[in-house]
Amino acid sequence: MFGGKGLVKRIIVLNPKGGSGKTTLATNLAANFAVEGYHPALMDLDPQGSSMRWLKKRPKDHAAVHGIAGFERSVAVTRSWQLRVPSNCAPLIIDTPAALDSQELPEMTRGADAILVPVMPSDIDIHAAAKCIADLLLIAKIRRTDGRIGIVANRVRGNTLVSQSLMRFLRSLDIPLIATLRDSQNYVRCAESGRGLYELPKWQARQDLDAWQDLMRWLGASQPPLRGADQNGLVTHTPI
Repeated sequence: MFGGKGLVKRIIVLNPKGGSGKTTLATNLAANFAVEGYHPALMDLDPQGSSMRWLKKRPKDHAAVHGIAGFERSVAVTRSWQLRVPSNCAPLIIDTPAALDSQELPEMTRGADAILVPVMPSDIDIHAAAKCIADLLLIAKIRRTDGRIGIVANRVRGNTLVSQSLMRFLRSLDIPLIATLRDSQNYVRCAESGRGLYELPKWQARQDLDAWQDLMRWLGASQPPLRGADQNGLVTHTPI
């Protein structure tokens, strides 16, 4: 469990490099928390609006996720009102924009209980992740000892040279590797249907669930881990 403090309330998904998998991580977190009985809010600060497009596709009979289109600007209301989070919603998951300037990190990460940095297995992504971590420590003044930063290795293919290089890099950091997500078509299915991994049929999601259970535990999710949906699409819990 994250820091032994129970459920985190504000989760920032952050990597200034585009294409690192921030939206995949943010949307699946939101769906998984919703399925586990929480009332998550998903704030999309990326001008591309990918998280909000995912939410519009979400089936009406699935567990609710409250959406906040933070990339939109309105002259009719104040910015603080536009970004308000209903009092009954927790946790708040924030999908941050690409090309985020390092000087914006202190404001972006203020009040964050957890900062998740997704990293793809390529030399460019590894270099970008190293700079991102350094900026979080030096500019945003996030202390390693706080235990708030976690790395998620994304779209990893087993035993390829670039994946091995990524894992060596991650082990060299004094930042915990929370989960390693496979390069799986399940994430494409989730993106196209407005669902999360826990909402896919059990037989389809089985290979990916263990990594997500590790991540959800780190974030303090207190419900028993899910084993995906059964053959009829109904989500089933399995006691631990």
